[in-house]
Amino acid sequence: MDSKDLILVEDLYGAHNYHPLDVVINKAKGIWMYDVEGRKYLDCLSSYSAVNQGHRHPRIVKALIDQAKRLTLTSRAFRNDQWPLLAKEICEMTGYTMVLPMNSGAEAAETAIKTARKWAYQKKGVPQDKADIIACANNFHGRTVTVISFSTEPLYRQDFGPFTPGFTIVPFGDAEALERAITPNTAAFFVEPIQAEAGILIPPDGYLKKAREICSRMNVLFIADEIQTGLGRVGQLFACEYEGVRPDMVIIGKSLGGGCYPISAVLADREILGVFKPGEHGSTFGGNPLGCAVARESLKVIREEKLVENAAERGRYFVEKLGKIRSRKIKEIRGRGLLVGIELKPEAGGARRYCEELMKEGLLCKETHEHVIRLAPPLIIRDKDINWAIKRIKAVFKRLESS
Repeated sequence: MDSKDLILVEDLYGAHNYHPLDVVINKAKGIWMYDVEGRKYLDCLSSYSAVNQGHRHPRIVKALIDQAKRLTLTSRAFRNDQWPLLAKEICEMTGYTMVLPMNSGAEAAETAIKTARKWAYQKKGVPQDKADIIACANNFHGRTVTVISFSTEPLYRQDFGPFTPGFTIVPFGDAEALERAITPNTAAFFVEPIQAEAGILIPPDGYLKKAREICSRMNVLFIADEIQTGLGRVGQLFACEYEGVRPDMVIIGKSLGGGCYPISAVLADREILGVFKPGEHGSTFGGNPLGCAVARESLKVIREEKLVENAAERGRYFVEKLGKIRSRKIKEIRGRGLLVGIELKPEAGGARRYCEELMKEGLLCKETHEHVIRLAPPLIIRDKDINWAIKRIKAVFKRLESS
């Protein structure tokens, strides 16, 4: 079947909960993807940062295959030999003393919420069922009912209520608003250090540091969602490191599985994650040996191949080159590391048509929040590949300049 046939089949039998570009991929390696007709594309989305190490990294694929030949699942009813090693290696790499494994980013977000509430009741003395968590406007932490309960995006909420109570929303980047919103019942402040889904929104300098100080002073947990920004994407292991901030809890996922297997985790110290007792939280697949073996190798690749450093260097180069594009349709270019957004002016007609034209040029990226083109290639990209992409981005902007 060719691309056209496969798209028709998908649209007929698959639920229409996504609006993908009409390209059908059947092979990928490194930074390159290929459709069923054999056309080649540079991946500039990295599966929303799940393939930071590149597609089918040979070391990660080997770890997957080797582990699959031995043991794939035990559930947590029994112990396995991979989870203890992953737990130790994550803690040593990040500086936290305890980790709780899950599968998806949304599960990690839910786990962080449950942890914060339990901590508030057991450690802070908040009355039962009164704990409140503060989140930011324009946030994106997942798609579960509880998570969309504190979303401010109407599309994510329409027809999905009733919603979970216990959340307060403040503007992103406004530390004073955060402080005003805190009450004796506030358990935590839940924040993305860079709002990727909202359009690569970077908060004002000093915001995270000020928010950290406020949370510490008022006995509120600072929770950072580093699912997209973490593990090197922004040129630091975690985006919070740009301001020297150590959150009380960090959630990670996506590239923890190296693009080969879904695995996520909540990181914290023992006095926080230690609130759980057996049976209070879990997952059949959480901490499974296959996922853990893949995650162990994924972290080794990030560290040993210096992907954090490469993201910082290539990101600066990418933004510099993008800044030289002359177009009346570009409002702003912003980014950190290899998480970059080109925000278009309203008269550009939306980012979707630019992404469709870039696809024709062999560059795959995705629009976000209507007017932003998100550029997030695998962290193994080189300058010559960026030059290849810049040439095509320039061509598309030139072609659409007068339209």
